[in-house]
Amino acid sequence: MSEHTPHAALTESQLEKAFIPADYETTLYSQWEKDGIFTAKVENGAHPYSIMFPPPNVTGTLHLGHALTFTLQDILIRWQREKGANVLWQPGTDHAGIATQMVVERALDKEGINRKTIGRPAFIERVWEWKKEYGGTIIQQLRRLGASADWTRERFTMDEGLSRAVRKVFVQLYNEGLIYRDRRLVNWDPVFRSAISDLEVENKETKGSMWHIRYPLENGKTITIATTRPETMLGDVAVAVNLEDDRYADLVGQKIILPLTGRSIVIVADEHSDPEKGTGAVKITPAHDFNDFEVGKRHNLPAPTILDESACISLDEIRSELSEHDGISDLTFVQSLEGLHRDEARKKIITQLEEMGWLEKVEPHVLQVPTAERGGAIVEPRLTLQWYCDAPKLAQPAVDAVKNGKMVFEPKQWENTFFAWMRELQPWCISRQLWWGHQIPAWYGSDGKTYVAESEAEAQKQAGPSVTLTQDEDVLDTWFSSALWPFTTLGWPEKTAELEFYYPTSTLVTGFDIIFFWVSRMMMMGLHFMGDVPFRKILIHGLVRDEKGQKMSKSRGNGIDPLDLIAEYGADATRLAIAAGAGLGRDIKLGRGRVEEHRAFITKLWNASRFLQMNDVKPRPDFNPSETKSILARWILEEARKAVTQADSALEASRFDEYTRCCYHFVWNIFCDWFVEFSKPTFRVGGAEAEELKAAGAHVLGIILRMMHPVIPFVTETLWQKLGYQGPFAVSNWPEQTQIPGADAAADEVNWVIRLISDVRTVRSEMNVPPSQKAPLLLRDASAQTIERAHKWQAAIDQMARASEVSPLTTEPPHMAAQIILDEATIFLPLEGIIDLDAEKARLNKEIARLETEIGKVDKKLSNENFISRAKPEVVQENRDRLSSFQQELEKQKIALGRIS
Repeated sequence: MSEHTPHAALTESQLEKAFIPADYETTLYSQWEKDGIFTAKVENGAHPYSIMFPPPNVTGTLHLGHALTFTLQDILIRWQREKGANVLWQPGTDHAGIATQMVVERALDKEGINRKTIGRPAFIERVWEWKKEYGGTIIQQLRRLGASADWTRERFTMDEGLSRAVRKVFVQLYNEGLIYRDRRLVNWDPVFRSAISDLEVENKETKGSMWHIRYPLENGKTITIATTRPETMLGDVAVAVNLEDDRYADLVGQKIILPLTGRSIVIVADEHSDPEKGTGAVKITPAHDFNDFEVGKRHNLPAPTILDESACISLDEIRSELSEHDGISDLTFVQSLEGLHRDEARKKIITQLEEMGWLEKVEPHVLQVPTAERGGAIVEPRLTLQWYCDAPKLAQPAVDAVKNGKMVFEPKQWENTFFAWMRELQPWCISRQLWWGHQIPAWYGSDGKTYVAESEAEAQKQAGPSVTLTQDEDVLDTWFSSALWPFTTLGWPEKTAELEFYYPTSTLVTGFDIIFFWVSRMMMMGLHFMGDVPFRKILIHGLVRDEKGQKMSKSRGNGIDPLDLIAEYGADATRLAIAAGAGLGRDIKLGRGRVEEHRAFITKLWNASRFLQMNDVKPRPDFNPSETKSILARWILEEARKAVTQADSALEASRFDEYTRCCYHFVWNIFCDWFVEFSKPTFRVGGAEAEELKAAGAHVLGIILRMMHPVIPFVTETLWQKLGYQGPFAVSNWPEQTQIPGADAAADEVNWVIRLISDVRTVRSEMNVPPSQKAPLLLRDASAQTIERAHKWQAAIDQMARASEVSPLTTEPPHMAAQIILDEATIFLPLEGIIDLDAEKARLNKEIARLETEIGKVDKKLSNENFISRAKPEVVQENRDRLSSFQQELEKQKIALGRIS
């Protein structure tokens, strides 16, 4: 446990030796919520800025993908809040139909019951109970990350307001002919016995087999087809060949007898058959393959289903066509397959084909097996009657809005991906065979008609009192309700003040993987029901990978829990590391090492603040930056102005990495490394200049806290309050731009001192001069201005460059000295008597030889084409990085040797 006690309320006080995040994060966040800092209010005056949560699944817990997307959103939200915008960050969660139902069903399994034994109403009640107890987990975890959303407006895709909106949308689209029922192929989860979306299917590379099976023609000849799924041959209705394939062109239109079943099927000509793949002849099973389904439509072929909803063999739709053909069919065997699971049926079919002489050969084959993301079941293409939304018709306004710039993708290249997806749009299957979700507002009457209405009472009114109604048992695809998120969360269909003020929203921040499934559908629905786009900018970020660039996974064991990072390093360090890696459109490399590096930055900021506080550096309300006289004060004020400009521009361009980089550089490399160090001699002496430097230092530190508050809110808030800045919160305003008189002259002088000290430090490091050993700096051909500057900054140069003196050289240069060229002057650093020059030459020569050997080894490996083609990309990149590092170090060592040779 920490030795510190969390503060009930922060006030101006002495900073502790170290910043312990756990001592402040919970307290500060609670205070922010209590004071309504995140609460959005529709008011005149300020311009609106709004972002909608990509609603996380109610079953979810915080992972690094969440940490990335919500950190980026929070940076934008806090930045705009500081800039005076009227900000709404709309939070909420998604009911996540299949994921939530799975969680609750597993809980029921442990009790020895299932949903069908307790019935639908009781099951739905159990889900709501689960949601009440566990559904807020991820929301609390987002608070730990520092997400400054307006939690007073939190929504849930199954709450009453959104449910009413979903029903209204369904009914309107149905009445407009944009929702209908159709019998088409869908992705089918045979364990859940439901259609699932493409996004819920993972293609897993699997080692399998390619079976070559001979099909007999009616004339006694045979044609060989190759398949990875021999069990589906029971449902074959044709064999497709390519007219450009000389082997088969003359067979088009002829009949084939299907082995085992004896059914007669036709040979059709279709471009789906590729002469270069397999045998060039393809079996066509329209009810069990998406490509085959399209072939079937082109040739008006039947589509019998031979697998039931649990992926077991069903002969119902082919039974009447089974026929005996000596040596070709075996109906007794085929009938024995009834009810067998597809995997067991496959084994039996292969054995039977081999015994009957129809199996030509078997080859090993690597294939992509579609697997349900939830539960891991092998997904089946299945022909079923479902509800569909006419996405192709709804898509055109969305395409036009992107083309005319009403919605902008960042990075822009994602627009091409969007357009490609829109061109390939198919009708959207919106029904799911689940119990948890928005039950489809359609009722089937005893008169054989379908009634679609917002309530059963309205449906009954349409049907009349004599008709008995039964509601469709299916629920809507989760993406259907989330497609309405940008406007239903603001109160639609009611004409609320929030809807009028905050819609369209400003920015959507999301991953590329759901552009098609969520982003495009929000576009369609927003334009259709609101007459305007749902958001102006679509910011697409990459994936979070480990420090070597590998995808994180359980199998690799390289996954990281962001809550562990927050617990160990603090929310600020975690957020800073994420933002620093978030280049536009690039994947992010993240690991503990990177978070630890950024915690060191926070420690640096804390220590600098503590040093300044100990030297009576505190906010002075009467300080006027434009009236400063001190060269150092003018320089740091101008550097701060430039840093704020760069940070603002970076955030405007959604360049989070550039934003953090310019903040990091200014705070560490300019403010801490130079301003604070340059100030120390003046602080010790005291006087008017010291007081002005203290005022300027406090002013710039205040700029830093406000500039970095969007990314590291906890430490900046803590420092803001404990150092006594005006106002209770750092979100008060974004730093103003102040022009500093004489800034150019100040920059010229201070940067000269920085270059001098930096060059001397470099030489001392290269020459292995002990840090404790002081040495003179001798200036030859120096101008009067250079000598004046050297005298003026003597104390800082002595301290920071470890100089025993800085003086003009009036005699011949020392025999053994390193040389530095600085503008018009040559600076000599005498080394005789300070280091053993012969030993240093020997050391440098030895190091140069070692580096040249290492470069030779790596260069040889990278020149080997076999290594480049076979090694993992991250291993190749690692070797390239090593080569670059060795080459840079070699150049440094050669320069060092040249200085003393």
